[in-house]
Amino acid sequence: MSSAQSNPARAAEAYDVVVVGAGFAGLYMLHRLRRLGFSARVYEQGGGVGGTWYWNRYPGARCDVESMQYSYSFSEELQQEWDWSERFAPQPEILKYANHVADRFDLRRDIQFNTRVERAAFDECATCWSVTTSDGKTVEAKFVVLATGCLSNARKPDIKGLENFKGPVYHTGNWPHEEVDFTGLRVGLIGTGSSGIQSAPVVAEQAKHLTVFQRTANFSVPARNAALTDEERHAFRKSYPEIRRFAREVARNGIYTEQPDRGALDDNDDIRRAEYSARWERGGLTFMYAYNNLGLDRAANDTAADFVRGKIAEIVKDPDTAKLLQPSSHPIGTKRICVDTDYFATFNRPNVSLVDIKTNPIQEIAANAVRVEGKDHEVDALVLATGFDAMTGSVARIDILGRGGQTLNQKWAEGPKTYLGLMSAGFPNLFIITGPGSPSVLSNMIVSIEQHVDWIAECLTHMRMRGLTTIEASGEAEDKWVAHVNEVAEGTLYPQANSWYMGANIPGKPRIFMPYIGGVGVYRRICDEVAAKGYEGFVMKHEEQPQAAAS
Repeated sequence: MSSAQSNPARAAEAYDVVVVGAGFAGLYMLHRLRRLGFSARVYEQGGGVGGTWYWNRYPGARCDVESMQYSYSFSEELQQEWDWSERFAPQPEILKYANHVADRFDLRRDIQFNTRVERAAFDECATCWSVTTSDGKTVEAKFVVLATGCLSNARKPDIKGLENFKGPVYHTGNWPHEEVDFTGLRVGLIGTGSSGIQSAPVVAEQAKHLTVFQRTANFSVPARNAALTDEERHAFRKSYPEIRRFAREVARNGIYTEQPDRGALDDNDDIRRAEYSARWERGGLTFMYAYNNLGLDRAANDTAADFVRGKIAEIVKDPDTAKLLQPSSHPIGTKRICVDTDYFATFNRPNVSLVDIKTNPIQEIAANAVRVEGKDHEVDALVLATGFDAMTGSVARIDILGRGGQTLNQKWAEGPKTYLGLMSAGFPNLFIITGPGSPSVLSNMIVSIEQHVDWIAECLTHMRMRGLTTIEASGEAEDKWVAHVNEVAEGTLYPQANSWYMGANIPGKPRIFMPYIGGVGVYRRICDEVAAKGYEGFVMKHEEQPQAAAS
């Protein structure tokens, strides 16, 4: 395949693979391609590597997966040599890690920064992609891999008067690279998802006054973050083989933790409360792994939700504020549960107030105030913690044309359709890393990223060895997979929440549960079986003579 660069009839620049995005997915994809001898070029719209962690620099930003697990496993030397400082790594440290990986494996020479991919069009005659970038250049590639990330397209809310605000406006998903100081300022924070919940305590410590505008109360559990000791790091590294195996093959979410063996209603009230209390004190996402049916049975889920609501009431001194902060519109865990440091206690500070904008939405933003129910809440700066156009937003920004000139946005107009979250029918040689229809955001992202990259790399090697030039998901396989993804989701409580998993945070976006909730281990086995059966459900062709994959 590398012969593309030597053909004088082709464009000045031609590659085996163009990769879009230099986050954790793009970096590992480039590393694998290089090792296999494929020519590759990565285009990254940011000024550096890191993807989500390059853009999300807001105060208090940190990962909700423990840092010793939120890391690459492909290099034994890398996982043994890197010292994580805290149980839950903060954003600067994760970005430092991404930069270390880029340098350690000499990846930067094949990455073009500050460059957006504007358009990618498939040439059916030449069986290659024509890729146009924001610098006006066009290159050719046999394959395109979208490593655009699930949470990298910040959503700016459509609020009347926002453009008239005279003070600085910051979005948590596109934070300035220079330090922002809120000392002495009245700050308005709009949004109480993960980024709002993480940033509020830090902003409150600086600001003269912080006003939090909440549309939907969210469940959050304490992180109990702490510095890692040398002993803890050593014990973890020693156990990495079993930890990684378990995360890939057993865990539903790609996180190494004990697996519950009973349902919530199998225990009496006292035992159940003791179990929840122990997990609350331990901190982190494993709170939801107290029992095996919290995502399936509403009565079981209510026991966990009631426990957290009770904790909020214990922490927040003002009863009216506590009531507003207690979620009631969705089962716990059906929106991504947040992990915080002193979020609820922040509302006990005299310089913090909470405004309910669910009952009374923001009317407009004035030059120096946010108007709700006729009252002006005066602010000097605004922080928009309004999330992302998740999973599909970054892909939608690229004009992608497949067979017959159909665009991917046209095809996905009523919701994303993929086979295994890896490819979409009608778009040959276009791969998606952790796309809709895969475990993706319901998992430890790096576990899912490595699985997808490895699958794609092995697929390209399979094609090269057999002289195959195109691969495409069949429409039938795609339809069956979409139906399966929906069927599995409907067997859970997740569709009961208006979450970004469903696209509910984007006006006009179709309400479809996008990730695959069947579990990381189950999904991996399905992908492996598909490959073992000659890439069942995909159609592969030689350059001149079509050949369907075995099925």
